[in-house]
Amino acid sequence: MADNNKVVIIGANGTMGAGAGCVLAGAGYSVTLLARRSDKAAQGLADAQNDARAEAIAERISLGAYDTDLVRAVGEAAIVFESLAEDLPLKRQFFELIDKSRRPDSIVASGSSGLSVTEMARGRSDSFRRNFLGVHLFNPPQVIVGTEIIPGADTDPAVVKDVVAMLTKRLGRKVIVSKDMPAFVGNRVGFKVLNETAQLAAEHGVAFVDYLIGPHTGRAMAPLATVDLVGWDVHKAIVDNVHANCEDEAHESFAMPAYMTAALHKGCLGDKTPERGGFYRRAGKEVFVLDPKTGGHEKYQKPAPIEFVEKMKQLHHVGRYGEALKVLAEARGADAEVCRRVVLGYVSYALNRVGEVAASSADVDTIMSYGFNWAPPTAIVDLFGAKNTVAMLQKLKLTVPAVVEQAAARGGRMFAGGILEYGRTFVG
Repeated sequence: MADNNKVVIIGANGTMGAGAGCVLAGAGYSVTLLARRSDKAAQGLADAQNDARAEAIAERISLGAYDTDLVRAVGEAAIVFESLAEDLPLKRQFFELIDKSRRPDSIVASGSSGLSVTEMARGRSDSFRRNFLGVHLFNPPQVIVGTEIIPGADTDPAVVKDVVAMLTKRLGRKVIVSKDMPAFVGNRVGFKVLNETAQLAAEHGVAFVDYLIGPHTGRAMAPLATVDLVGWDVHKAIVDNVHANCEDEAHESFAMPAYMTAALHKGCLGDKTPERGGFYRRAGKEVFVLDPKTGGHEKYQKPAPIEFVEKMKQLHHVGRYGEALKVLAEARGADAEVCRRVVLGYVSYALNRVGEVAASSADVDTIMSYGFNWAPPTAIVDLFGAKNTVAMLQKLKLTVPAVVEQAAARGGRMFAGGILEYGRTFVG
């Protein structure tokens, strides 16, 4: 890795570009924020200052525009971080410009949330491809420390080692190395669950699904509220990419619901479009919720309480997570069956990615815990018990991951962390 302290961020006015600027400047790097126009870069600076909650961060940040400043800034930088829209032709256009201007020893990193790293670098120089990799930060990066490193087919292993060391030691990130497959590890697993719950909402309603699959099932936020936070455009880009390019046991879980596509065409992007909303829309103190059948928003009505859900919520509130999952395992009725299928489906899908896209179950745990703020899947296995998990997966006709079968056979624990690390999912 080049030994100077200069970083250039391409696409600095986007949410992740500004967030990356905040993180890197906060770690002492000299950061140049580049955007289409200087006023757009200035907006990126304002966002970075807001993220850092410190105006003084501007002392380590300079601004520029692509037409006037890209060649010079890239030529001086040790690290070039690309944070453009999830548009492969657009990214490749900029990588061609960067390739002509960069130092031979500089690192070029893409912040893509799921596009192929190898395809992004195709046609670039040997030096570019050796020093190019994906660095997937999770939003907001100044808060969420989970990070995926994605080497391309030609990435130098020494570069991967150096970047992992920089991210962990200097930036304090929790890093895993993912294979170059659509959506990598975190988004592949996370958006399977998010889109599955969006599909369920077509039948059961938005408010009901967020109540049934709420934080008591192992996540900081209810799933459909999470999609609104992420943005429907981002959600669509990720699930469409996986649906088109991955044929796995949960392929249909990535099919975007028709009612979401229709709402997107009307400009509903979630929290990004407060006047149009997404699953939820707020007007003053009033909250409205999407009706998937009509496409309109109706005044929010709190779902009727369900006994097993209320018991789980009470137990989670006092940190009795194992007892809460026992309630779920023993609950009867159609609602409990839906809830179990989502929770066990998460465990099954996540741990079946071991050996395919993730190196280990510990890597899956790390990125789901520190990237999504969801309960690590092996912790759920341990709380259910590995043998009971196998039995429940078989009853639901879900694929039993090899690592869970092995845990059941040896009678040992899977989760490498402790109950406090599991519990951080529920307390933020």
